[in-house]
Amino acid sequence: MNEDVLAAMGRVPRHLFMDSGFVNFSYTDKAFPIAAGQTISQPYTVAFQTELLEVKKHLKVLEIGTGSGYQTAVLLELGARVYTIERQRQLFLDAQKTLGPLNYKPIFFYGDGYVGLPAYKPFDRILITAAAPEIPQLLLNQLAVGGILVVPEGDKFGQKMVRVVREQEDHFERSEHGHFSFVPLLRGKNL
Repeated sequence: MNEDVLAAMGRVPRHLFMDSGFVNFSYTDKAFPIAAGQTISQPYTVAFQTELLEVKKHLKVLEIGTGSGYQTAVLLELGARVYTIERQRQLFLDAQKTLGPLNYKPIFFYGDGYVGLPAYKPFDRILITAAAPEIPQLLLNQLAVGGILVVPEGDKFGQKMVRVVREQEDHFERSEHGHFSFVPLLRGKNL
């Protein structure tokens, strides 16, 4: 694992992103349920996705699926400018309540991750934290040339971690990096 990623994760107090019933297990390498039927990913998965993303200071990162805000905090610790979208209203509000007092300042959006943020493109990095049956073309279009997108791709029976590099305006290089299990990426907003 990348030393910078591990150091960033070490600075993020994961227990503050967990539901109170699981706080005693905060630093166990497991995923746990959070509000709205979603999960906080296990630390290994957060580290793995973040390493594939190759986050560096000042890069503009689009995160699809704010969730608890834990992954958001890790990206911010690495010095990224983070634009994060959450479709679940409760998670959108809860993440702001958690991240704000910790002095993490992403740019929050309540909306549809499938659409992304075309008005703010291009992004140097795009991280999708839910399983997409296929990578939305709208998101690929928002990736800068030279940019990297990381997504668990597949259905409820399992996904492959996919890394896409936009090498030229019309050329994307794709690689697969093992099997994972994520909640599904859903369309629209949920009140």
